[in-house]
Amino acid sequence: MEAFIMNKNETDLDKVLFCFPQQLDSCPRVRRFLLLRVTMYLSMMATILTTVFGNMLVIITISHFKQLHSPTNLIIMSLGVVDCLLGCLVMPFSMVRWLEGCWFLGEIFCHIHSSLDMTLSIVSILHLCLVSIDRYLAICEPLNYKMKVTNGTVAVCIALIWLFSFTFSFGVVLSNVNITDLENLLMQKSCVGNCALIFNRQWGVVVSLVAFFIPGTIMSSLYLKIFHVARKQAKVMSERMAVRQSSCETKIHSPEQRERKAAKTLGIVMGIFLLCWLPFFITTITDPFLDFSTPVDVFDALVWFGYLNSTFNPLVYGFFYPRFQRAFKIIISKYILHLSNSRHLIL
Repeated sequence: MEAFIMNKNETDLDKVLFCFPQQLDSCPRVRRFLLLRVTMYLSMMATILTTVFGNMLVIITISHFKQLHSPTNLIIMSLGVVDCLLGCLVMPFSMVRWLEGCWFLGEIFCHIHSSLDMTLSIVSILHLCLVSIDRYLAICEPLNYKMKVTNGTVAVCIALIWLFSFTFSFGVVLSNVNITDLENLLMQKSCVGNCALIFNRQWGVVVSLVAFFIPGTIMSSLYLKIFHVARKQAKVMSERMAVRQSSCETKIHSPEQRERKAAKTLGIVMGIFLLCWLPFFITTITDPFLDFSTPVDVFDALVWFGYLNSTFNPLVYGFFYPRFQRAFKIIISKYILHLSNSRHLIL
């Protein structure tokens, strides 16, 4: 009977795949159905490629056309650089870590990857916040906008965002303040091949406030103010047009149509931002208070929901604006499809 139990246990151990089979303290690899694994790899690779090439198209377009060299577009181009770096330097390694359940690149690169992940995510969110501030000044204070907002001012703001995010993220991860008082938990779950960025109760709240809730509150407040001002401006323009408009109908766009389009764009911007990041940061705050009961697959899925914001950014901030659409057509037709008549297209 004892021999049977021993053989059975040995057979069960043989079925377990480890990240580093030659080491006794190796983490076990995640076992998934082949079809599910292939599907997840293909979908994530498609997301990564869309993120990288979509943001590269935004970067090339703004860099190529001098007509697009404005403070607003400088922010959008910088946002494209951030999201492109996220797609190149962070997302591929996060994909393997999630699907295989293993980190194969060592502890040092684990810290670097976690720090870069945190840095680029915060930089991306703060860029979105900077866009909302720029749009608020342009719409609500148009007379002072050109004096206050220049390419130099925007460049300084972008540099400060990078400096703050880099210092904050690498400082938190490398100092290990995020895992203070979690030594017992880490000892229980410690194994070779593990690379997880976790936060204790204090730093889960701090990081969520700094990276999401404060910028998100600023964005929401400014966009509500923009929507309110846009409605007032549309009402004034509508009254003026009603006075000047002749009895015959014209085909020009009414202020109400422009208002609906602006409201739709702002709603999409905030909706995508909240949909992508809100679940992750709520979990980041609550999970330490629930003894880290969130399943690993759920947490990784929420991380990738956050990454999707970088995938959607070039679609929202690029393809929704007619000048970008025309510029994209010129870039694609001239440099990708090599159509000679593309040079006659007007931006």
